Amino acid sequence: MPIRWYGTSDSNDPIYRHFDRIVNLTLHAMTFAALNSGLWFFQQIRHPWTKLDLFTEIWLLGLLVHLVVVVIKRPEKDQPSTPS
Repeated sequence: MPIRWYGTSDSNDPIYRHFDRIVNLTLHAMTFAALNSGLWFFQQIRHPWTKLDLFTEIWLLGLLVHLVVVVIKRPEKDQPSTPS
């Protein structure tokens, strides 16, 4: 089931911006998982790459920083959304 936004697409709406950050984090995590699993697979079958673990760790650190930013910028629960 795809993620959908059923409200208005107002970029000034803090809930809409938070939803946008969550979608971007999800895309970042999916790209990380797909690319890294492919790289590790090809390293195991034929092409040794000595710096792959460092590459994966740095990217994972970037993904964790992205997660922290999304959590920190979460809107307050009592903050009203813009009216539809």
